[in-house]
Amino acid sequence: MSFFHANQHEALNQSLSELNGRINVSFEFFPPRTQDMEDILWSSIDRLSSLKPKFVSVTYGANSGERDRTHSIIKGIKERTGLEAAPHLTCIDANRDELRSIAQDYWDNGIRHIVALRGDFPNGVGKPDMYASDLVTLLKDVGDFDISVAAYPEVHPEAKSAQADLLSLKRKVDAGADRAITQFFFDVESYLRFRDRCAATGIDVEIVPGILPVSNFKQLQRFATLTNVRVPNWMNTMFDGLDNDPETRKLVGANIAMDMVKILSREGVKDFHFYTLNRAEMSYAICHTLGVRPQLAAV
Repeated sequence: MSFFHANQHEALNQSLSELNGRINVSFEFFPPRTQDMEDILWSSIDRLSSLKPKFVSVTYGANSGERDRTHSIIKGIKERTGLEAAPHLTCIDANRDELRSIAQDYWDNGIRHIVALRGDFPNGVGKPDMYASDLVTLLKDVGDFDISVAAYPEVHPEAKSAQADLLSLKRKVDAGADRAITQFFFDVESYLRFRDRCAATGIDVEIVPGILPVSNFKQLQRFATLTNVRVPNWMNTMFDGLDNDPETRKLVGANIAMDMVKILSREGVKDFHFYTLNRAEMSYAICHTLGVRPQLAAV
């Protein structure tokens, strides 16, 4: 079952074949908290690294323990795979001097790409001392980092308006950000409209769509409510009756993500960022369909 007509599918598949794998992918992971989760993480990294992603990023929470785990995973990815590894860095729970020290440590360890974020601010606390644009400025003062920042096609939950949110992104880009990676979304038109608005506002960096392959629909609905992401009605229909059928949910979720990527490819998008949730199988299958295949060493 699909929400596209057969003739649309044929056009999408033809467009996809013309791409012939000429796209870039990147993957996001999070630091594991148990040994079993760490084993799954490294298995996923090893499998997805064969696709030669443009970079891989690693998230962290707002405390030093999480930062240490992120740093360890980043260094491990770099040493184990040789891939460009990009740690997330936020302004929360660290002052400017601490952030400079963290950035300098990354630079000294050969890390050149950072995902700069404000971070989730604790409830009941006043305005933060720094925003993501301030962090971008600080990072550029430390070294010539390649900096990714966040973008929100359906507006950040805390933004006063869509225009205010867009101006916030422009400040990050004006401060030196090299690209923006979007929050996940399922309404492709919302991304395309957002990209047009970015261009009209003078935001001239690439707006990389964040793709979330869905395997747990109920969990997604809860997360989407928190992040102001609209879940279209057709997704409710597609996942209806699958609460106790995880394998079919994965197939449906992969199909949705593949259709999204095909449409975006036709609209000129060449870079895609996958939120893997530390699992390789769905992202790998989607990339395979896109023509992104393992690159074997020459004999």
